[in-house]
Amino acid sequence: MSDLAQDTPDTTSAPADVPVGDPTVSVRRLSVHYRVPSGEDDGSGQAPGRLRRRLGMTGTVTVRAVDDVSFVARAGEAIGVVGQNGSGKSTLLRVIAGLETATHGDVLATSTPMFLGVNAALMPELSGLQNVRLGLLAMGRTPAEADEIVPDVLHVAGIGNAVHRPMKTYSSGMGARLRFAIAASARPEILLIDEALATGDAASKERSEERMAQIRQQAGTIFLVSHAAQTIEEMCTRAIWLHDGELVLDGPAEETARAYRWWAWNVAKGEHEIAADVLERCRARLRATLVRHEDQTGRHIARHST
Repeated sequence: MSDLAQDTPDTTSAPADVPVGDPTVSVRRLSVHYRVPSGEDDGSGQAPGRLRRRLGMTGTVTVRAVDDVSFVARAGEAIGVVGQNGSGKSTLLRVIAGLETATHGDVLATSTPMFLGVNAALMPELSGLQNVRLGLLAMGRTPAEADEIVPDVLHVAGIGNAVHRPMKTYSSGMGARLRFAIAASARPEILLIDEALATGDAASKERSEERMAQIRQQAGTIFLVSHAAQTIEEMCTRAIWLHDGELVLDGPAEETARAYRWWAWNVAKGEHEIAADVLERCRARLRATLVRHEDQTGRHIARHST
């Protein structure tokens, strides 16, 4: 275990051992910056924020949602993304998916990623079963293929007879499991999961892990954003930690997730010096890691570039 985290009992299960293959996603010096209205003092020497608001003056500040992030993802990897709220996790996945545009840098991918967000569109008035069929058809399945796949999707979702009820009656966890089951049925080469995987009980967690392992065994790469660091430990082989848009650690899932948990625990306890030391040691470890961006397959396509 990393010396960045406090010793804790190991109660997690390791994800399936899948060989790591060729690069599937290359993120190179990626930055996403926004200019947003703000009444705060920006240090420019102009009228302070409170005075500007009284005068009806609107200032702006730059939000660095993602700031100079680089890494390479490979086939067979399940990569967790951890960090506090506002750290840039969702923005990173949305840029990889092609849903947002980078300010600087670029993202290359071997195929179009499939993005699964917590708000992935399903029809609330329709039943879960009807939504499954519509989802499969939307992904290009023929009606006959959809009929054949439906039982497997329902097995992975594990929501029982609720599948015959309207989606609007589902709990958030039930909806999340159904969304995951639909998306995972496509066996995508690159699957991006943004806070949309509810592990539920032990049985549903096992089914989700099994399906993720199948995707990875078929040369797939999975990105999983989750606020639950233990979920990252249990379901991922590697993890990256974003802090205020900055990549501070990239390594084995257990080591990275536990370092993040140790940092978060110290922040919650007001031990800010210890938390700052954890961050700095993580940054130092990352600086010692060489990130290579060769595309040996020649199959990469640009997602975004500047």
